[in-house]
This record gives sequence, C-alpha cells and structure tokens, in this order.
Amino acid sequence: MFPTTIAGSLPKPAWLAEPDKLWPQWRLSGPDLAAGKLDATLVWLKLQEEAGIDIVTEGEQSRQHFVHGFLEFVDGIDFAHKVEMGIRNNRYKAMVPTVTGALKLKGRVHGAESRFARAHTAKKLKITMPGPMTIIDTIADQHYGDRVKMAFAFADLLNAEARALEADGVDVIQFDEPAFNVYMAEVTTWGIEALHRAIEGLKCATAVHICYGYGIKANIDWKATLGGEWRQYEQIFPALAASKLTEVSIESIHSKVPLSLMSLLKGKNVQIGVIDVATDAVETPEDVAQAIEAAMKHVPKERIVCGTNCGMAPMRRDIAAAKLVALGKGAALARQRFG
Repeated sequence: MFPTTIAGSLPKPAWLAEPDKLWPQWRLSGPDLAAGKLDATLVWLKLQEEAGIDIVTEGEQSRQHFVHGFLEFVDGIDFAHKVEMGIRNNRYKAMVPTVTGALKLKGRVHGAESRFARAHTAKKLKITMPGPMTIIDTIADQHYGDRVKMAFAFADLLNAEARALEADGVDVIQFDEPAFNVYMAEVTTWGIEALHRAIEGLKCATAVHICYGYGIKANIDWKATLGGEWRQYEQIFPALAASKLTEVSIESIHSKVPLSLMSLLKGKNVQIGVIDVATDAVETPEDVAQAIEAAMKHVPKERIVCGTNCGMAPMRRDIAAAKLVALGKGAALARQRFG
C-alpha cells in the first residue's frame, strides 16, 4: 500500500558536477566522468533504499539535463551551434540544439546506467525519459518543418530505447511531459497518441509525469500568475484516463491544484506529489501522511503511489536526501493508519 518513488532526478554530487544547478557543468571528463556517473548512481540507489523508497531510480546522474541527456545520443541534431529559444510557451529562454536532419539513435541511450542500477538493487527500478511533446518544446527545428511530425519521429526513438530498457529489467518506464500543462489542446489532438507510439509493445508499467516544473525562479514566477486554482489538469485528465498508460504522475502538495481533479483519472494509478521540490523546507512524516489522506478522498487507496512534485536535480543534496527520508517515513505512517 502507498508505494513510494520520486519523479526521477536527484542532485549530482559536487565532485561530479556543479551543485544546485539545473544545467550543471561536469567536473570530470573521459573515463573518469563515465565512472563518476555510475558512482553517483550507486550513492543515490543506496540512499533511496535506506529511506524506504520502494521504486527507485538512477537519479538521472548520467544526464546533464533531463531532455538533452536523451538528445545527445541522437544523430541529426547539431549541438555545436545552439540557438536561444523560448521554452514552455516562452516561460523562460534556453540555448538549445537544432534538428538538422533525419533523426536516428546512435545506439543505446541509458543502457549503461540502467544495467548498472538493475545489478545493484533488488527494488523495483524506474527509468525516466522526456516525452515527445516536451522534447520538441526544448529543441529548434531546421529539418522537419512540422512539430507533430518531429514529435512522432522522436516517439519512435523513445520506443526503441524503452523496449531496450524493459529488456534490461526496468520495471517502470516514465515519460516526463511538463509541456502537457502548457499546450493542453495539443495533448488530446496528438500528444497522447505520440506517447502511445513511445510505449508501443511494452509490457512493463508505463507512466507519464506532468508537473508545474522544477523549483526554479521561472517556474515559481509562472505559478504566481495562475490564480487561486490551477485547473490545467482538468483539460487533459479525461483523455489520460482513457489512454493506454498505466500511471499518471502529478503535482499535489503545496500546490493550488484542486484535489478533486484526481477523480478524473479513474482506472489509473496516480502518483501524487507528497514532497514539494520548490522549497528547501523538509516535510515531516505527518505532512506526507496528511497529503496521502487528502488524496484518498478522490483516488482509491490501492491506486495511490507516493512521490515528489517534480525532479530534485537543482536542489541541495542534503535537503534532497532528507526529503527522501520524509517520503519513506510518511508513507509508512500512512500504511499504519489507512493500510
């Protein structure tokens, strides 16, 4: 009851990359960097296990950024000449690579870290990848000339890697789609269909994570403009409930999302955010248990998965570790009360 997991990312150790940054620069290179990524993966696997996390991740320790960590393994993309582009409907700007030719995988993307993680934990293992809509919202195009066509080209690549991850022994494959909270009309016209392409043929659990973004200033400022209730989910949840995905991961604690909207995800497992990534304040187990109790009014308790609102990549390492402990203890407390 109430299995625990995280949205996906965790802070990189200071010896591996610049701390407290969303786009950190690596502090190692060559073979040392490859080894350091796996060392950091092992650290976080063990910290998750000790905190009582049931479905662990490799913490995205091998990726500089959750989107570009995938793009680096794709031919047809020019990283040498980045351009400035508005992200999430111009919420903030970033320097992004450009699609200049037909897209093709260079080989495995997350094979090294997924096989390493599978070999070093007996827990269920989740690997995350960016969803097609979020990818095309984070890259410039000089080849396809059509957003949807390019999204489906990426969906095919994601599917190839997802199938390989399943063969590696990964239990849950999650696609991160923060863009679903920005381009809601496109979610129902082609966004979910693109995700179906990405999960085609998979037998493992499949999830989509849809949040209001990392705890960075641009996202916090954007949230302040959304009014007293955040109802973006209302426009997309019915379509997600009818989708082929196993699970939907959402932002919840300390947000202005009406909890009643969770009832629109009938039939799906719902990963509720019971840990706030936009604050350094560490939740108590009681805070977590209360967030779970509130969700139980709208989601059957056997379908609740307890997680974080978003990734914790830009967070201080000690705070992220403490929040993991709160998550594990809070879910245990909820099991005692409601299990």
